[in-house]
Amino acid sequence: MDPSGTPRGSSTSGRSSLLDSLRGFTLSGVRIQKEELRKKITLPEYLRLAMREAIRGKDASASAVVRFHEAARAADGAEPAEWPIVVFVNSKSGGRHGPELKARLEELMAEEQVFDLSNVKPHEFVQYGLSCLENFASLGDTCAKQTREKLRIVVAGGDGTVGWVLGCLGELNKQVTGPTVPPTGIIPLGTGNDLSRSFGWGGSFPFNWKSSIKRTLDKVARGPVVRLDSWQVLISMPVGKKLDTPYSLKETEETPLDQELEIEGELPEKVSCYQGVFYNYFSIGMDAQVAHGFHHLRNEKPYLARGPISNKIIYSGYSCKQGWFFTPCSSNPGLRSLKNILRIFIKKVNSSKWEQISVASSVRSIVVLNLPSYGSGRNPWGNLKPDYLEKRGFVEARADDGYLEIFGLKQGWHASMVMAELISAKHIAQASAIRFELRGGEWKKSYMQMDGEPWKQPINKEFSTFVEIKRVPHHSNMVRGD
Repeated sequence: MDPSGTPRGSSTSGRSSLLDSLRGFTLSGVRIQKEELRKKITLPEYLRLAMREAIRGKDASASAVVRFHEAARAADGAEPAEWPIVVFVNSKSGGRHGPELKARLEELMAEEQVFDLSNVKPHEFVQYGLSCLENFASLGDTCAKQTREKLRIVVAGGDGTVGWVLGCLGELNKQVTGPTVPPTGIIPLGTGNDLSRSFGWGGSFPFNWKSSIKRTLDKVARGPVVRLDSWQVLISMPVGKKLDTPYSLKETEETPLDQELEIEGELPEKVSCYQGVFYNYFSIGMDAQVAHGFHHLRNEKPYLARGPISNKIIYSGYSCKQGWFFTPCSSNPGLRSLKNILRIFIKKVNSSKWEQISVASSVRSIVVLNLPSYGSGRNPWGNLKPDYLEKRGFVEARADDGYLEIFGLKQGWHASMVMAELISAKHIAQASAIRFELRGGEWKKSYMQMDGEPWKQPINKEFSTFVEIKRVPHHSNMVRGD
């Protein structure tokens, strides 16, 4: 066991994907009857059709939508579902399972409650579908009101898909009044599935998914609701090359950085700004470079990535190709250190003041972590002993504690030992706010990623690029599956 308290050789979470799949062969508890489940989770027909029409026409108050409410009132109303559920399916995730899963879900509830994300985007559902329910409720429709209040969401996809849906649901927090944000459960279809693991939904799609999906929907309906921190990322960079950004990062109007932390040196006349939200992790360095190469290869040759196992094999091979394990003899390994281009400022635990922290010359990747699961179920921060926490000024890490864990990875061999959970990562800090400052020098670009979505970040020799991370004021609501 190392000094921080992480047990050596404890690779329990590393084996969780296999165990999760094997557990799917047996269903604990009472058998879930298909017709009984369907009756409890299926929305009344007039609400389903009204929401579909609102989303299709992009108008929640159109006459074609309101007529469904009027028809239901004329027919003396309808009874709300006991456990109303709506499902978003990323049909491109999970290899061949996406389309089959969608068909299976449509057997267990009405097809209007199952949305393929290639056809209906989550912001459209929030803007028009939920608004339809709220409009009906404002007209005195108690069935619509109760449906909106009890509604729960299921996301079938990887971490990126779950984050996309959570981000759109989070827009509801901007409303002054109205029902709470619906809680979200997960059907894991991605490669890492760390959000799914963190809330008890498992790390992989079960082998006997056709039968276990009933159990999943039952758990979503009955499970306790817990909170999840989300973190806003602001990138401010000199005007120049546009970022080829993932969908979780959007260009925005010029946005000022935190004025409490003074910027040293000159600033460019004009800057470009990008904003986004992450739920699991943000990283800079070699791990993001490997992820960027993997995603580029997968997009060019999708036939190579047919599922989680093949994805991980390709990913491992790309780590070697990118030089994380073997740096050419002609290169100075020190040139690859993030210390050459990066300064870090943070607000530490129980502190409201910014302070700079050092970056070790051996660190080639810095990860900012919100969850206890990273890289397909590993816990690189480790389970730290109370005396170590006190010595370092840390608190026990949780997904809703308002803090991020910052750790470093060195070369690939060190990262491999961390991912095998033989050692913990290099602990750098815990923080409630972070600012990265990058200045080019010999480097013309760096690599970054948020929740598994990587991009190439240009950096300037004359002016700094800033990445500022702060907690979103409102929590996301998650349903626990364990």
